[in-house]
Amino acid sequence: MLVVTTNEIAGWQIQRVCGEVFGLTVRSRNAFSQMGAGFKSIFGGELGGMTKQLTESRNEAMNRLFDSAKARGGNAIIGMRFDTSDLGDTWTEICAYGTAVVAVPIDDAARHTAQELGYGQPAPPGR
Repeated sequence: MLVVTTNEIAGWQIQRVCGEVFGLTVRSRNAFSQMGAGFKSIFGGELGGMTKQLTESRNEAMNRLFDSAKARGGNAIIGMRFDTSDLGDTWTEICAYGTAVVAVPIDDAARHTAQELGYGQPAPPGR
């Protein structure tokens, strides 16, 4: 699925707006990662366990975002953003959101990208 943080896609025409979509996950913090992070903060450096957990959470939120866009009939997402918040002391909410659209390539570079993404012909509006 084509996903951009902008409100337009260069080389593509947005034929239909399908609506707002989001993917959400809530994760509890891993106690071992928290302890390791506490020790690491004394000496400095990357918190590998926390980085891995955040990456997995963002990927899960993105996959749910893609599913939501497909369910609304979209083949692309514009204006994609992440939002993260803590729920209490042990949970973290990660939300990926944007606007699902039906977009078609209008120049050669976009057509090439469409082929790489495996896009066929889009369904006519209203289907």
